[in-house]
Amino acid sequence: MIPYTEYQSRRASFFSKMEEESLAIIFSGVGKKCSADENYPFEVNRNFFYLTGITQEDSVLLLIKSGGEEREYLLILPFDPVKEKWYGKRLTPTEAGEISGVRNVLLNSALSSRVQTAITGEFSDFPALHKVYLDLEKEQKVAEDTDIEDYRKSLELFSTKLEVIDAYPIIVGLRMVKSPNEVEELRVAIEATKVGIASAMAKIKPGVYEYEVANEFHRVINDCSAYQGTAFPTILASGVNTTCLHYPTPFKKIEPGDMVLMDLGSRHGLYCADVSRTVPADGVFTDLQRTIYSIVLGANKAVANFARPGRSIKELQSFTIEYLASECLSHRLIQDKDEIKNYYFHGVSHHIGLDTHDPGSREEPLVAGNVISDEPGLYFKELGIGVRIEDDLLITKDGCEVLTKDIIKEIPDIEAFYRQRH
Repeated sequence: MIPYTEYQSRRASFFSKMEEESLAIIFSGVGKKCSADENYPFEVNRNFFYLTGITQEDSVLLLIKSGGEEREYLLILPFDPVKEKWYGKRLTPTEAGEISGVRNVLLNSALSSRVQTAITGEFSDFPALHKVYLDLEKEQKVAEDTDIEDYRKSLELFSTKLEVIDAYPIIVGLRMVKSPNEVEELRVAIEATKVGIASAMAKIKPGVYEYEVANEFHRVINDCSAYQGTAFPTILASGVNTTCLHYPTPFKKIEPGDMVLMDLGSRHGLYCADVSRTVPADGVFTDLQRTIYSIVLGANKAVANFARPGRSIKELQSFTIEYLASECLSHRLIQDKDEIKNYYFHGVSHHIGLDTHDPGSREEPLVAGNVISDEPGLYFKELGIGVRIEDDLLITKDGCEVLTKDIIKEIPDIEAFYRQRH
């Protein structure tokens, strides 16, 4: 669990990047309509959560930097006994303060007047503030009928001199470097994922449906993580379906001779694990499966050895393409290096954190504290074989740590696993 002192430290880092005589307004978001009177399950704006630790909808963080002072306010929903009967308990101001470390916790009905007085300077001990930071991520809803662009326009009614600055890249820049507490949250998520993958692997055999294996993973990781759920929709594919990157419909029966690809992850405290493993349905690799798998595994290990501070994800991608192309050429799986684009067509890496695909730059050099994926793959549709092996890497001062190293991926270990099952 992240302590409130860390949220205070994150806000201090954000304050340090704000200009003088400015304010920031960061929203948690609100639920989005699904159909009729149903909403999609609410997911908090991760940038808001990063600064507060609060997951409750319709909450707002207000930061003011003026006259050498830094003031922070957290605004939350009021107590409503009727709604609590339907939707459960809301945070009290005391509870919200204990989680976030914000001392001034108000009801969100006070937001408009607070913002207006800050921008106009009326009835305020600060001069009028003409610079406002908003998280301008597209399609973000801040109220039932208001998105962030609507809100930005409404602020301009208070002042013609208003300058709106996008807070999104600032917060994302902070999020890219993980603290020890964040890494620990990821380790817990990865441990649950490891247990879930072992149980899912044990379920795999000809005659079982893809969804049965996915369901087994979901059952186990929810037991391990106190029902915190998956980091993203589970990809569970067999046979030719393994060649579809984001295969969405796990309804096929697993057949003898199939490879089975699992791309999945648990989460803990909203931090996401992201792991891929590919295994033979029969428990033993054929010669062709072994060749393709060994090339991908070699690339996976080579990327982990190549990743270090100073190198970018873009460089990792170029390295991976060259490795896969050379190996496929030498094993006569392709006739020309340029053909590799037909069999490897995605990125080898992305940042991981509060989002499975955490926002982050592909061009900027990696630094210690980044957590990234390592996921080379090969997809031969005409052969009905797709292989992806994905690990989570923590960039360290002189290389990287493979956080998912204990989740089996070596051919002898996989085949031994299935021998022991029988």
